[in-house]
Formats: sequence, structure tokens, C-alpha cells
Amino acid sequence: MTIGILAALFERERSGLGQVVDAAMVDGSSALMAFIHGMHSAGRWSGERGTNLLDGGAPFYSTYETSDGGYMAVGALEPQFYAELLQLLGIELDDPNRQMDERHWVEERELFTVAFRAKTRDEWSAIFADSDACVTPVLSPWEAHLHPHNIARHSFVEVGGEIQPAPAPRFSRSRPSIPFKMDEGGRDPESALASWGVDCDEIEGFIGGGAVT
Repeated sequence: MTIGILAALFERERSGLGQVVDAAMVDGSSALMAFIHGMHSAGRWSGERGTNLLDGGAPFYSTYETSDGGYMAVGALEPQFYAELLQLLGIELDDPNRQMDERHWVEERELFTVAFRAKTRDEWSAIFADSDACVTPVLSPWEAHLHPHNIARHSFVEVGGEIQPAPAPRFSRSRPSIPFKMDEGGRDPESALASWGVDCDEIEGFIGGGAVT
């Protein structure tokens, strides 16, 4: 929706005319599927679940369980990243250039499965931390704020002793304010409306009319 509004504003500046923006979630999801349709047309996406390049069919684009029950996500599509993946896993193949040959995918998945189960999630995270192998730990939502990348970017903030996502996107010049504590908006609608600039008379009208309880 935001992109559509920006595009309409840009077009208006050039044409001097206004227009209605017709945006729908189904159109956006269809646009995101464009590359899948392209792969299917080229015979590179069968449609059978779990057998394709990006849906878990490829051993180098999947998730693997570790020795402690955690998981690591692998997305080593490019040849140089795939080579580094093999090196850090300690796997040697007869032909390391066979990456896209689907006939070897079952065998390679077994090799990757055994390798990842040899160490814990944290151990693998440390091994792949500074590599280009495109391997990352699978974190729960309650662990995400502890990841070094999110800490460095200040992707989460603490408000009233509770962790929540920081405002996004970010700008170089203007800074968003720190959000309210998570329960203030729902439990105290009067304060929420006041913080949005709604004047007292309007708020009283909403309460009197039953729009706010």
C-alpha cells in the first residue's frame, strides 16, 4: 500500500492529475509469486511439495536439527557459499560442482543431517558466525532480541521492563519516539487517543457515544 501511494504521488507531480489507488493483498501476494511462476514455466518447479529448490527439496536450502534439539537454517544457493558450507561441515564430495544435480540431493541431505547432529545449535552458530556460508540459527521469537545482529542494530527496545520490536523503518534525520508499554493502548484508550492528538472534547464524545469503553 505504501509503495502504491508513493507511486501515485510521484505520478501526480508529473501529470498534475489525481487518481484512485486500487491496492489489494491478493495482488501483492501474486506479485511475490512471480519468480515461482517463472521457474515453473522453465521446468524448474514441479509443484510437488518439498521437492523444489526453495521449498526444502534442495539439501543446501533447508533446516537441520542439532544435537541439542535446536535447528540451523541453511540457504547456500551460490556456488561459493555452498563450497564454504561443505568446508565448515567437514564434508568432501567427489564432485563439489554437482550442487544443482538433483540426483544427488537425497544423498547430500543425509550427509548434512548427520553433520549437523554432531554439534549443538550454539556450537554451529559460532562456527558459521563469520562465514559466508549462509547458515544461521533458528531462534524463537523470545530469543531474537539476544542475537548479536539485532543487538547491534537496536532492533528491539525495552519499555516498562518488557521487550518489544523497535519502530521501523528508520531514517537518517528523523527519529521515531519510543513506543508505549504494550498494555497501555488497549487498557487505557483515553491516554492512547490523547497521545494521538485527539482533543478532550472529542474523546468525551467517543466515550459518551459508546465508541470507547
